[in-house]
Amino acid sequence: MAKLDPAQYVRDVRTEVAKVTWPSRKETLITTGLVLAMSALAAVFFLVVDQLIALGMRGVFGLG
Repeated sequence: MAKLDPAQYVRDVRTEVAKVTWPSRKETLITTGLVLAMSALAAVFFLVVDQLIALGMRGVFGLG
């Protein structure tokens, strides 16, 4: 059974974190902006599709 060594664990974590390539502030802001824009675009798309389906259903069933 492996021995638990908290100090070795912390050293290993620091070594692995040092290998990570972190995005720059500019890259993070651009990516965040793109995510927000795509979310807004998807929301508008589904709003339009929902309204068209509702319009079609009202036409078919004569409700509303």
